[in-house]
Amino acid sequence: MITLRTKLIVLLCALTAVTSIAAPRRNTILSVKDTIVDNDIVYPASFETDTREMMKNWYLQNYAVLDAEVESKDAGTVSDEEYIRRLQAMPTSIEMPYNQIVRSYIERYVKRNRTLVEEMLGMSLYYMPIFEQALEKEGVPMELKYLPVIESAMNPNAVSPVGAAGLWQFMVGTGKGLGLEVNSLVDERRDPYRSSEKAAVLLKNLYNIYNDWSLAIAAYNCGPGNVNKALRRAGGENKDFWEVYPYLPKETRGYVPAFIAANYVMTYFKKHNISPSLAKKPLITDTVGVNRRVHFNQISKVLNMPIEELRALNPQFRADVIPGSAERTYQLILPSTQVYSFIMSADSIYSYRSDLYAQRGVVEPAGVTSGGGDDRPYTWETKTVTSYHKVRKGENLSKIASMYGMSKSTLMSMNGGVSGKLKAGKVLKVQTNKRVKVYQDRPQQAAETTSNDIKVVHNEDVQPSAEELENEQIAEVQRIEQEAKNAPKKSRRVTVEETEKTPEKVAPKVEKTEDADQWRNRNERYANKGVKETREQTYSHSRSSKSEQAKQQEKKKQEKKQDKKQDKKKDKKKQDNGVKSGDYTIKKGESLSVIAEKAGVSVSDLQKANNLKGDKIKAGDNIKIPAKKKSSKKETKKETSKKKKK
Repeated sequence: MITLRTKLIVLLCALTAVTSIAAPRRNTILSVKDTIVDNDIVYPASFETDTREMMKNWYLQNYAVLDAEVESKDAGTVSDEEYIRRLQAMPTSIEMPYNQIVRSYIERYVKRNRTLVEEMLGMSLYYMPIFEQALEKEGVPMELKYLPVIESAMNPNAVSPVGAAGLWQFMVGTGKGLGLEVNSLVDERRDPYRSSEKAAVLLKNLYNIYNDWSLAIAAYNCGPGNVNKALRRAGGENKDFWEVYPYLPKETRGYVPAFIAANYVMTYFKKHNISPSLAKKPLITDTVGVNRRVHFNQISKVLNMPIEELRALNPQFRADVIPGSAERTYQLILPSTQVYSFIMSADSIYSYRSDLYAQRGVVEPAGVTSGGGDDRPYTWETKTVTSYHKVRKGENLSKIASMYGMSKSTLMSMNGGVSGKLKAGKVLKVQTNKRVKVYQDRPQQAAETTSNDIKVVHNEDVQPSAEELENEQIAEVQRIEQEAKNAPKKSRRVTVEETEKTPEKVAPKVEKTEDADQWRNRNERYANKGVKETREQTYSHSRSSKSEQAKQQEKKKQEKKQDKKQDKKKDKKKQDNGVKSGDYTIKKGESLSVIAEKAGVSVSDLQKANNLKGDKIKAGDNIKIPAKKKSSKKETKKETSKKKKK
């Protein structure tokens, strides 16, 4: 007989079986996320970092102590259960689930990239406090400080194949959108402080969009557009990274697993026989404002510090130049022991080899003087220049202030505290600092006197007067007349027609000599300067000696020989440009008459040689060029006589 107790036990067992069948199975981390396997996963570019190149980093060489035998040590074997336990034990607010993809990333770090982990641990001594400060300021989880591990392997100069740069790997457009300066001299994506601040802001904004850190991290990698597309394909908005995993780009699928692995390896590196990096000496830094253009070499030479240290602490200055100015002050990071030295030696730093490193503001082309020919010595001085700006439609105080490189408050104070909306047409006063060329007065040099009592002034800016030019010309005429009187008897008398003939004297036209032409040219030269010559002079010039005549005749003979040689060369060129007998390919634009002229034959000879009835030919066709007929002397005489008649 079945007792009541037995019946109750059977009934309870039946109820348990029914509820276990009817109740849906709850999805847990281990039931869903540990089953994902992806053979098409794409590892981040940071896994391929050249560790030898990274070891050249100045900070690693001078401040960190690394284990040279890290690769030879055993990484150990860890079970899945142990990985799960360790991940769950980490003090993180972001979920750190485990699956086979996460395991593959962890083992890649602790087994294949052990040297890279060792180097990143060394770099973390300097960079992690910077990351933590920026993340704490925005109130986001601290574990996000390991994103640069997978983004750039803690290398501020890392550049991806698509152009992302810096520790946080911002694209140019993203960096500028966040307010970072990116140009040829400055790239704030590489600045550890500025880029960390903007990365924390961006991550916070992404979390506010998705309310899920795994999706926010995925959007940081591939952009919100791709994440939104994956959410739509997955069929809803209330999904996490693992539910939209198949719909994400291949590069992003491995991003969150890599982030989990980076947190694991930077926390449990000792468990895998990776020694912690030690600091040789503490690196304490400070900043100093630079508002003048300066080169790293100037700082390095004056402060006697390695230029590599300046580059390591200030990777944002990509050309070793700080383009400081009165409108823009840049922050230079230095060891705290060098900050006071920089302030005290600022003038020496800026003036060191300024001829080599200073940027030229104004450059005059060679042979040209600016300012109407003013070549006085000058110096450059910075002065306050006042100008006026007429407000256009759509302009406001902030926009106008940025145009002139000043703050809004400064512009307001210049205009009596003007504020509010500006009306189009209003005139604002703007005062800016500009480098101005200040000329120095030059003492006028004493005038010298030539042997002919002609006054010569060495100051090029002082032009001779018309009276002085006329006196100079009269003295020149007197000198020539004196030479004519002392000349030999065998001389001939010549005169020169002047530019304006006086009514009293009219110079007779006689034979011109070489000196007469020279005198006419002299008159024309003075006439161009505004001096009118109204004087007629007669002078004689001695004939050339027999030896000089012989030289001139010899010179003429040589010139004739040179002319003949040049004519022969021209004839050869004409022959080379001609067409030789044989096969010839017709070029575009050529006709039978043109080809016949080049070949030195008649059109009828070409037609006979190629059985042509008309003149039609096509470019690219081959024709035969007949040989030239040797004409007799009689025929050549006839041809020449015909040409003369024509």
